[in-house]
Amino acid sequence: MKSATRFLKRFACLALAAILSLTCLAACGGGEGGGGSGKTKLKVFLYMNDHEKEVYTAMVEKFKEEHKDEVSDIEFQITTQSEYATTLTGMMTAKDMPDVFYVGPERVKDYVSNGYVANLTPLLSEAGISTDDLPQGILSFYRYDGAQTGSGDLYALPKDASVFAYAYNKDVFDAAGVAYPDPGKPYTYDEYVQVLQALTKDTNGDGEIDQWGASFADTYMLYQFLWSNGASFTSADGKTVTVSDPKFVDALQKYVDLTLKYQVTPTVEQDTALGPYQRWIAGQTGFYAAGTWDVASFMDPETFPYNWDLCYYPTLSSGKSVTWSGTVGFCVSETSEHKDLALKLISYLSTDPEGQKDLSGMNGSASVQVPNLLSLQDEFKSKVADGSVNYPDNVDVIFNYLNGSDTAEGRMMETTYTPNTEWIDIFWEQLTDVKAGKRDLNEFITSIEPEMQEKLDKAWSTAG
Repeated sequence: MKSATRFLKRFACLALAAILSLTCLAACGGGEGGGGSGKTKLKVFLYMNDHEKEVYTAMVEKFKEEHKDEVSDIEFQITTQSEYATTLTGMMTAKDMPDVFYVGPERVKDYVSNGYVANLTPLLSEAGISTDDLPQGILSFYRYDGAQTGSGDLYALPKDASVFAYAYNKDVFDAAGVAYPDPGKPYTYDEYVQVLQALTKDTNGDGEIDQWGASFADTYMLYQFLWSNGASFTSADGKTVTVSDPKFVDALQKYVDLTLKYQVTPTVEQDTALGPYQRWIAGQTGFYAAGTWDVASFMDPETFPYNWDLCYYPTLSSGKSVTWSGTVGFCVSETSEHKDLALKLISYLSTDPEGQKDLSGMNGSASVQVPNLLSLQDEFKSKVADGSVNYPDNVDVIFNYLNGSDTAEGRMMETTYTPNTEWIDIFWEQLTDVKAGKRDLNEFITSIEPEMQEKLDKAWSTAG
């Protein structure tokens, strides 16, 4: 009897404990990752450089603290740009999507059609979040009306609007006794050649050139020559390859001449041994193509121990300096169970004035981008002028490319508007032999255009 009594008492205690536990869980809730707190765990997957990661990590932590009543944790996963697409595709296949991730303008239609991204227009309206202070041209890249991008509802908020401006090493100019580029006027092509020739030197007297006027990564640098000459890789609708256009051929010839004829850039073999970025960091070139995302790194003397500033790319027949603009957007997964909170996070990273001041360096941190908000541009420039923001003096170069001016213009690469890049990849692969002097330029154009057109036709025929 005593044994049975003890068993019944023990069973009653266990039953009571179970009931109390269930009662607590029911009262407290069991939000994802919240440990029964009713709070939300967000999963964020992005790519960025190390100096960007530091600023964004601090912003995410700040957001988490300000929303601690709602957020239990934010899993902030960062990878490299080269690995991002592969990893995200794996997540899509496994149906294990992050709440927040990137979408580029070229993938908006695909991501919307396949149900990967949420429509932000009703979410923004419900939350009372305005996008009026963002550049509307940039926002248009993230709009889709069910047939084409550029209009309709909004599916992402821009992380940034960036451009590939031109940088020059003041110390290299000083040593060569060459005047700095005019901050308000681009070189003509002939003027540019003369400056590059003056900067290309054998600095140690061993009979070998060890300092060049410039060094080019073709896939980033040829566009500036083509566009400034009124040429393009495709027709306006992105359906026809136009590399045989005389303006295209003329611009390409001028580009190749800098290596083969004037010898003011490293040879293909030399570039293979040490790339353009490494030569710039080593102080071996006068010019380098620097994106807005590079500025914080180059302003760090431990990374780049030289004096430098921004200028325009040279102009060809159009008389206007043209470079490529870029943007990537924060989107919310269509499958996210926490769209409202995910929207708050991406809005903080994209449209919040204090967040933009953090990212642009206006609050004292390193500047990893110029501010997204139009209302902050003048304040940003004034802080650059008074030294409050550590940024190159010629900051107007950036904004003239971004906003457009009589002098400068930014545009998106043609691949932004085509279903894939395979049609242009073969151009870059074969261009190397032309720059190395192993292949005639005109023969290359005659041969490559039908190959490119065939691949472009296939891309459009298989596009959804």
